Amino acid sequence: VQLVESGGGLVQPGGSLRLSCVGSGTIFRFNVMGWYRQAPGKQRELVANLNSEGNSDYLDSVKGRFAISRDNAKNMVWLQMNSLKPEDTAVYYCYAKKLQDDYWGQGTQVTVSS
Repeated sequence: VQLVESGGGLVQPGGSLRLSCVGSGTIFRFNVMGWYRQAPGKQRELVANLNSEGNSDYLDSVKGRFAISRDNAKNMVWLQMNSLKPEDTAVYYCYAKKLQDDYWGQGTQVTVSS
């Protein structure tokens, strides 16, 4: 199973980015898909996740600015990030869980700077 992210980059404060992730190598639906991030010198933290029933969780600091969505049939997940702040700068990792197995993407850099 592989998770491949795309959509990171450099954006000015207040700008938007949309991250995409596609899972391949399995015909089964992931129970949970989501996004984590890790800034330099900090622990990896959950940004948002979404289970196959449509229930989501968000990091408090991104509520109202970020939105997660997924296509269960295609094992794809997106993260729409609006009103970006410098403190959102981090490597963002796609995450997926199927039963007891966890999967991670390689990460995509998001830099918010003027």
